[in-house]
Parts: sequence; structure tokens; C-alpha cells
Amino acid sequence: MTLEEYRKKRNFKVTPEPAGRQKESRRSAKLPIFVVQKHQATRLHYDFRLEIGGVLVSWAVPKGPSLNPADKRLAVQTEDHPIEYADFEGVIPKGQYGAGTVIVWDKGTYEADPGSGSAAEQLSHGELKFNLHGKKLRSGFVLIRTGLKSAGALGQRSWLLIKRQDEYADPSWKIDRYDGSVLTGRNGK
Repeated sequence: MTLEEYRKKRNFKVTPEPAGRQKESRRSAKLPIFVVQKHQATRLHYDFRLEIGGVLVSWAVPKGPSLNPADKRLAVQTEDHPIEYADFEGVIPKGQYGAGTVIVWDKGTYEADPGSGSAAEQLSHGELKFNLHGKKLRSGFVLIRTGLKSAGALGQRSWLLIKRQDEYADPSWKIDRYDGSVLTGRNGK
């Protein structure tokens, strides 16, 4: 996991995004963080990010996460982002990669499912089970890689984000009811 691809796509003299640096993995009692950013770019999507190996491993989720276990959300893995990106809100200028408004839609900590291995191990195997402790998203989720290795880079990047059945499951989930930044309260338009 590296930030090389992230940095190649951005001009930090123009964009307000943090250049950041890869952090040492935190081996303390602190849980790793997750963040979901609502990103009004060419098309509205939500960026789902998990702290793994000193970076935010990232997926673009076109319809956003869901608390309804029946929803299987496409999640396309993108470049890793620096940890500092977890607090980024602002407008990426026109002409820059990802131009548009970004807000922190949800944020918190997570833990890899006990007995399934570390998040990094699970990620490498293509199935990551975890529990979120956020303000909007809670409890069990799974990311499952759907692409075959023989399908090339695009196949390797296609995942599904699915809410697991538990006490926080909500079959009537509508993401629009939960708009706004958890940091500032502003909406993402």
C-alpha cells in the first residue's frame, strides 16, 4: 500500500487536498478509522475508506453504503489515500482529478471481524469482514471482491459492500434521509 498513485493524480499547488504521507501502522489500543465521504464530482458517489497499513484503502460506491442487507452495493477500489484525508472537506477545483464538493458523510472506527484475520490479510484474500462504529453506519459489514484475477485490473478492483444481518440492519434504509457532514453539518451539494 502506497500513496504514489494518489500523488501522481493531483497538483497540490492547485487542489486543497492533503498531500499526506504514509503512516506507521498504529500498534496501540486505538482502533483504526473509517470514513465515508460524499463526493459530488461528475457523478455523485460515496468514497468508503478503511485505515489499513498506514493509508486509507479506498472504494468509490456509486449508490452509497446501505444498512439494508438486501442491498449489494458496487464498490470500485481506487487509489489509497493518506490518513489526513479522513478530515478533508472542501471543493476540488475544476480541471483537477475528482473536481467537485467533498464532505465527511460519516466517520468513526472499525475492527476486523475476530477470527477472520487482520484487515490487511482479509483484503489480500478478497473478503473483508468488519464492524463499524460510526455516527450513521454501525456494526457488521463485508466487502467481497467480485472480479476474477484473470479479468485484469478492472476485475481486481470490483467489490460488493454488503451490510450483514444484525440489530442495526434496516430494510427501509434510504441514504437521502441521512444527508450532511458529521463534522460541519453542511450538505454535499
